[in-house]
Amino acid sequence: MTESRFRMPAEWEPQQAVWVSWPHNRETWPGAFAWVEPAFAAIVDALSSGQTVHVNVLGGDHERHVRGLLRPSENVVFHHIPTNDAWCRDHGATLVYGTDGLVAIDFDYNAWGGKYPPFDLDAAVAGRMAEALGVPVHKAGLTLEGGAIDVNGSGVLLTTESCVLNRNRNPGLTRAEAEARLNALLGTETVLWVEGHIEGDDTDGHIDNLARFVSPRDIVMSVPGTNPDPAHAHLEQAFVSLREQAAEHGLRVHRLPLPAPTWHTTENGERYRLPASYANFLISNESVLIPAYGGSSDAQAAQILAPFFPDREVVLLDCRPLVWGLGAIHCLTQQVPA
Repeated sequence: MTESRFRMPAEWEPQQAVWVSWPHNRETWPGAFAWVEPAFAAIVDALSSGQTVHVNVLGGDHERHVRGLLRPSENVVFHHIPTNDAWCRDHGATLVYGTDGLVAIDFDYNAWGGKYPPFDLDAAVAGRMAEALGVPVHKAGLTLEGGAIDVNGSGVLLTTESCVLNRNRNPGLTRAEAEARLNALLGTETVLWVEGHIEGDDTDGHIDNLARFVSPRDIVMSVPGTNPDPAHAHLEQAFVSLREQAAEHGLRVHRLPLPAPTWHTTENGERYRLPASYANFLISNESVLIPAYGGSSDAQAAQILAPFFPDREVVLLDCRPLVWGLGAIHCLTQQVPA
């Protein structure tokens, strides 16, 4: 096997910054946008207290508007990089270590299989981020989103067939071909394919709602909580499957209960299930930001995750407005390794 010249570090490894794209597309949050910006500002404020946060905005007027929503901080850096939407985890560059420093992996972003046109501005963000950082771009030759991959920094990748092998992204790609290409791009050696999906997830099954590494040897996976939830009953078998795969590589899998079913009703009376998941947390240099949904399981999720991060503050942030747009903290952020 040819050794990769890249390595994607684990999220808990040192970061120089976190990157976000400020929300502005009201169609993403129908009837709820008034609550979205304050919730998003809480994420940026929490991060900027301890590290640099790069913020994509549409232009000068938008920057002035956003500055008025944030706590003043020298750690917030604005970039006039226009976007179609706010999901920086997916349209942003995936930063990896190369032989001579950081490299921006540019996956061929197509808005989750072409679901939400236009996405021309979002497709250009990875290259614009690389330019701002002064790092080279490597075209991945794969259509993928950052939310579809998670690594332990020590050779293991978590992902899902429903995204990577989906005909709306990579038609004709086989599992073996995908593994070879992902391993080369991310510096991994083993791919664990996770089954299942979170109800309401429009990404075809992003891993950052399903299962996440919390240490080089530990994975947490979303499973049904104490409330009966037929829509997620299949996750029990998916948990068993992942546990068996992981054990073959000396890894452990822990349960991370899902919150109670969460719904949103639009101004037009349309009611839809939201993909609320505690697995959509972000690990930063000083903290772990965990989405909260207003139920008793919020504290339980924090109690499960906290022991894996003894040197970081565990912070619950209200993501009820954000998940109306079908994502939460991890979906909206992209770390820049140090």
